[in-house]
Amino acid sequence: MSPRTPGADLPDHPDWLWRTPEPKRSYDVVIVGGGGHGLATAHYLAKNHGITNVAVLEKGWLAGGNMARNTTIIRSNYLWDESAGIYEHALKLWEGLEEELDYPILFSQRGVLNLAHSLQDVRDSVRRVEANRLNGVDAEWLDAQAVKEVCPIVNISPDVRYPVLGGTYQPRAGIAKHDYVAWGFARSADAAGIDIIQNCEVTGLDVVDGRVVGVQTSLGPIAAGKVALCSAGHTSVLAAMAGIELPLQSHPLQALVSELLEPVHPTVVMSNAVHVYVSQAHKGELVMGAGIDAYNSYTQRGAFHIIEEQMSAALELFPVFARAHVLRTWGGIVDVSPDASPIVGLTPVDNLYLNCGWGTGGFKATPGVGWVYAHTIAHDTPHALNAPFSLDRFTTGALVDEHGAAAVAH
Repeated sequence: MSPRTPGADLPDHPDWLWRTPEPKRSYDVVIVGGGGHGLATAHYLAKNHGITNVAVLEKGWLAGGNMARNTTIIRSNYLWDESAGIYEHALKLWEGLEEELDYPILFSQRGVLNLAHSLQDVRDSVRRVEANRLNGVDAEWLDAQAVKEVCPIVNISPDVRYPVLGGTYQPRAGIAKHDYVAWGFARSADAAGIDIIQNCEVTGLDVVDGRVVGVQTSLGPIAAGKVALCSAGHTSVLAAMAGIELPLQSHPLQALVSELLEPVHPTVVMSNAVHVYVSQAHKGELVMGAGIDAYNSYTQRGAFHIIEEQMSAALELFPVFARAHVLRTWGGIVDVSPDASPIVGLTPVDNLYLNCGWGTGGFKATPGVGWVYAHTIAHDTPHALNAPFSLDRFTTGALVDEHGAAAVAH
């Protein structure tokens, strides 16, 4: 009997999941930003609208920005109807995304706990649960003992700085593998004939008589029928090239992971008062994040004291982590709008579109915003789900104030 070849039973995996094409001189649609939102938009332009003469331009490597630098939490338990609508749409897409993309994304619906530590927290949390239920979002209020039953390692002792009085729980929430998500969308878009062009920085927007007609890039000029900006914290820089001033602030947001551990943390736990959120990734590392650095910056690293505060907060909630070691830390750039809600829609420049201002909510929205942004681009009018998130709400006053439900970062 001949010796068995290692890996002989495994399916072949291609060296590359997408092509590396040279950019054409013109496209029907140019998407600026090759992160999760840009790739999802490309996927749904092809899938839902049959638009495939599309280029996704990424100044670095594909999904190397916030898509590679987030903490992968997926939930839809937002307070206002407008937010619940778009995030719940996204969550429903997440639930079928692996089959849709025919690619593993390791979506794990392990639930999310948002802890309450004061009587005002409790009132706000119960209000949010009731609002979620009215919008068809699964949510429930748990007392401290029920929190302990969902996540046994949470410290619910009354003798701490911020005792756990209870928490909201969304069972359908969870996490996914961020790079697999990006690769799945990229593979699908490429198979539809969409060009994904890396190391192609946009250096200017060509606007003629109030209409965008193309982009200037590090690989030369590219004409475009439509241009969709999708670059998170740098979207304000790009919009300024067309004379549009966006109400955004960009901040560093830091996170960290521990060494690999045996499974100890069965869900996702978030706390505003103690100021940390923690999950355990598929490989076993603890993933932690907290608040933004207070200063404006486009850097992808931050100050050490932020990491120190995250670990201190985590130990208050999870004393069992005391002997864990930090493996690595990193930073991303979050773009925060005045009402902590995104801006998705049209601009004063014809055929130029915006998708930005997601703060810390970008990853969880990925398939949902890709769906509605593709609709907006294809029809030159917002989808019903992103219509409330127009740029002009900052002049009309029709804000969607999600500071309370946007987690711990802003």
